[in-house]
Amino acid sequence: MAYRSFSLIPTLSNNLLSDRFTQMDNLFSRLTGEKPLGETPAYNLLQKDKEHYEMTVSVPGYKQDELDISVLNNQLTISGKPKVEETDATEEKDGIKWLHQGIMRRSDFSLSFSLEHRITIHQANLEKGLLTLKFTYDIPEKEKPQKIAIGGQNESGRVLEHNAA
Repeated sequence: MAYRSFSLIPTLSNNLLSDRFTQMDNLFSRLTGEKPLGETPAYNLLQKDKEHYEMTVSVPGYKQDELDISVLNNQLTISGKPKVEETDATEEKDGIKWLHQGIMRRSDFSLSFSLEHRITIHQANLEKGLLTLKFTYDIPEKEKPQKIAIGGQNESGRVLEHNAA
């Protein structure tokens, strides 16, 4: 299972090299037995402000009870396991016959991300095939930047002196 870290650096975009990357990924996936990155659900990561973030994972066709979100030892894992349906998608059901089914649920999947200890997930919603996680990046007060006045007092109340050498 491949682990990912939250990163604000963009990933490869669709350009001439991305197709080569996909081919290499498929080759190495066959050699190592890992699933290719193209078979894992796509996701977006959005920064709403300095502390609030939102992650959206594309999970078309999945229902709430087929998805699992867990955090253990600073590892966020999002997994999906579709329930087995009685009829094949190409068979008729209630008089409806599929002519083309391009939006399909993938088989079982699992996405894992390494989280910093400061990330707290607050909410998860599933709507129209998109799983949205809302989380915050909490920075303790002692680690936030502080303004220090020259020859005065800083925000913590300690007197700072300026020594002329």
